[in-house]
Amino acid sequence: MNGTFSMTMELRMLILSAALGIVQLLVVTTASTMKRGLKWNAGPRDVAMPPLTGMAGRMDRAFQNFKETFPLFLAAVLLVELSGKHSDLSASGAQLYFWGRLIYFPIYIWGVSYFRTMVWTFATLGIALMMVAVV
Repeated sequence: MNGTFSMTMELRMLILSAALGIVQLLVVTTASTMKRGLKWNAGPRDVAMPPLTGMAGRMDRAFQNFKETFPLFLAAVLLVELSGKHSDLSASGAQLYFWGRLIYFPIYIWGVSYFRTMVWTFATLGIALMMVAVV
Protein backbone atom coordinates (compact mmCIF):
# COMPACT_ATOMS: atom_id res chain seq x y z
CA MET A 1 0.00 0.00 0.00
CA ASN A 2 1.46 3.37 -0.98
CA GLY A 3 -0.46 5.46 1.58
CA THR A 4 -2.72 7.20 -0.94
CA PHE A 5 -6.46 7.15 -0.58
CA SER A 6 -8.66 7.13 -3.63
CA MET A 7 -12.11 8.36 -2.77
CA THR A 8 -14.94 6.53 -4.49
CA MET A 9 -17.67 8.34 -6.38
CA GLU A 10 -20.17 7.14 -3.77
CA LEU A 11 -18.18 8.78 -0.96
CA ARG A 12 -17.78 11.99 -2.98
CA MET A 13 -21.54 12.15 -3.48
CA LEU A 14 -22.07 11.46 0.23
CA ILE A 15 -19.84 14.38 1.19
CA LEU A 16 -21.53 16.67 -1.34
CA SER A 17 -24.98 15.55 -0.16
CA ALA A 18 -24.08 16.22 3.47
CA ALA A 19 -22.83 19.69 2.46
CA LEU A 20 -26.10 20.23 0.59
CA GLY A 21 -27.98 19.32 3.77
CA ILE A 22 -25.99 21.90 5.75
CA VAL A 23 -26.73 24.57 3.15
CA GLN A 24 -30.44 23.71 3.26
CA LEU A 25 -30.39 23.85 7.07
CA LEU A 26 -28.86 27.32 6.99
CA VAL A 27 -31.34 28.55 4.37
CA VAL A 28 -34.33 27.20 6.31
CA THR A 29 -33.04 28.56 9.62
CA THR A 30 -32.58 31.99 8.08
CA ALA A 31 -36.06 31.95 6.53
CA SER A 32 -37.59 30.77 9.81
CA THR A 33 -35.85 33.54 11.75
CA MET A 34 -37.02 36.14 9.24
CA LYS A 35 -40.64 34.92 9.54
CA ARG A 36 -40.80 34.19 13.28
CA GLY A 37 -38.26 36.64 14.60
CA LEU A 38 -34.91 36.33 16.32
CA LYS A 39 -36.52 36.35 19.77
CA TRP A 40 -38.46 33.17 19.00
CA ASN A 41 -35.56 31.47 17.23
CA ALA A 42 -33.06 32.22 20.01
CA GLY A 43 -35.54 31.56 22.80
CA PRO A 44 -36.78 28.32 24.40
CA ARG A 45 -39.60 27.94 21.82
CA ASP A 46 -42.13 27.11 24.53
CA VAL A 47 -44.92 28.83 22.63
CA ALA A 48 -46.13 27.03 19.52
CA MET A 49 -45.76 29.10 16.40
CA PRO A 50 -47.95 28.78 13.36
CA PRO A 51 -46.36 26.72 10.59
CA LEU A 52 -44.21 28.48 8.06
CA THR A 53 -46.10 29.42 4.93
CA GLY A 54 -45.26 30.55 1.44
CA MET A 55 -41.67 30.26 0.29
CA ALA A 56 -40.37 29.73 3.85
CA GLY A 57 -42.81 26.86 4.29
CA ARG A 58 -41.73 25.28 1.02
CA MET A 59 -38.08 25.61 2.09
CA ASP A 60 -38.89 23.86 5.36
CA ARG A 61 -40.85 21.05 3.67
CA ALA A 62 -38.09 20.49 1.11
CA PHE A 63 -35.54 20.24 3.91
CA GLN A 64 -37.76 17.85 5.87
CA ASN A 65 -37.94 15.70 2.74
CA PHE A 66 -34.14 15.75 2.46
CA LYS A 67 -33.90 14.56 6.06
CA GLU A 68 -36.22 11.65 5.21
CA THR A 69 -34.15 10.42 2.25
CA PHE A 70 -30.60 11.18 3.41
CA PRO A 71 -30.40 8.33 5.98
CA LEU A 72 -31.41 5.88 3.24
CA PHE A 73 -28.74 7.29 0.95
CA LEU A 74 -26.17 7.08 3.74
CA ALA A 75 -27.12 3.45 4.35
CA ALA A 76 -26.77 2.67 0.63
CA VAL A 77 -23.34 4.31 0.47
CA LEU A 78 -22.20 2.38 3.55
CA LEU A 79 -23.45 -0.89 2.07
CA VAL A 80 -21.53 -0.25 -1.16
CA GLU A 81 -18.38 0.78 0.71
CA LEU A 82 -18.43 -2.08 3.22
CA SER A 83 -19.26 -4.72 0.61
CA GLY A 84 -16.70 -3.37 -1.83
CA LYS A 85 -19.26 -3.72 -4.63
CA HIS A 86 -18.45 -0.48 -6.40
CA SER A 87 -19.73 -0.40 -9.94
CA ASP A 88 -20.97 1.96 -12.60
CA LEU A 89 -24.45 1.24 -11.25
CA SER A 90 -23.61 2.25 -7.67
CA ALA A 91 -21.68 5.32 -8.81
CA SER A 92 -24.52 6.37 -11.13
CA GLY A 93 -27.04 5.85 -8.33
CA ALA A 94 -25.05 8.05 -5.98
CA GLN A 95 -24.76 10.78 -8.59
CA LEU A 96 -28.46 10.53 -9.42
CA TYR A 97 -29.31 11.01 -5.75
CA PHE A 98 -27.05 14.03 -5.28
CA TRP A 99 -28.02 15.86 -8.47
CA GLY A 100 -31.68 15.08 -7.91
CA ARG A 101 -31.56 16.49 -4.38
CA LEU A 102 -29.64 19.54 -5.60
CA ILE A 103 -32.34 20.26 -8.19
CA TYR A 104 -35.21 19.33 -5.85
CA PHE A 105 -34.62 22.10 -3.30
CA PRO A 106 -34.97 25.14 -5.59
CA ILE A 107 -37.84 23.73 -7.62
CA TYR A 108 -39.75 22.96 -4.43
CA ILE A 109 -39.10 26.53 -3.24
CA TRP A 110 -40.37 27.90 -6.56
CA GLY A 111 -43.52 25.79 -6.23
CA VAL A 112 -43.01 23.61 -9.33
CA SER A 113 -45.37 20.72 -8.68
CA TYR A 114 -45.13 17.83 -11.14
CA PHE A 115 -41.50 18.27 -12.16
CA ARG A 116 -40.60 18.29 -8.46
CA THR A 117 -42.15 14.85 -8.04
CA MET A 118 -40.28 13.55 -11.07
CA VAL A 119 -36.97 14.85 -9.69
CA TRP A 120 -37.73 13.26 -6.30
CA THR A 121 -38.41 9.97 -8.08
CA PHE A 122 -35.05 10.09 -9.89
CA ALA A 123 -33.18 10.91 -6.67
CA THR A 124 -34.89 8.06 -4.86
CA LEU A 125 -34.22 5.74 -7.79
CA GLY A 126 -30.54 6.55 -7.23
CA ILE A 127 -30.74 5.00 -3.76
CA ALA A 128 -32.45 1.92 -5.19
CA LEU A 129 -29.76 1.53 -7.87
CA MET A 130 -27.08 1.56 -5.20
CA MET A 131 -28.87 -1.14 -3.24
CA VAL A 132 -29.30 -3.26 -6.35
CA ALA A 133 -25.57 -2.94 -7.01
CA VAL A 134 -24.88 -4.51 -3.61
CA VAL A 135 -27.10 -7.58 -4.01
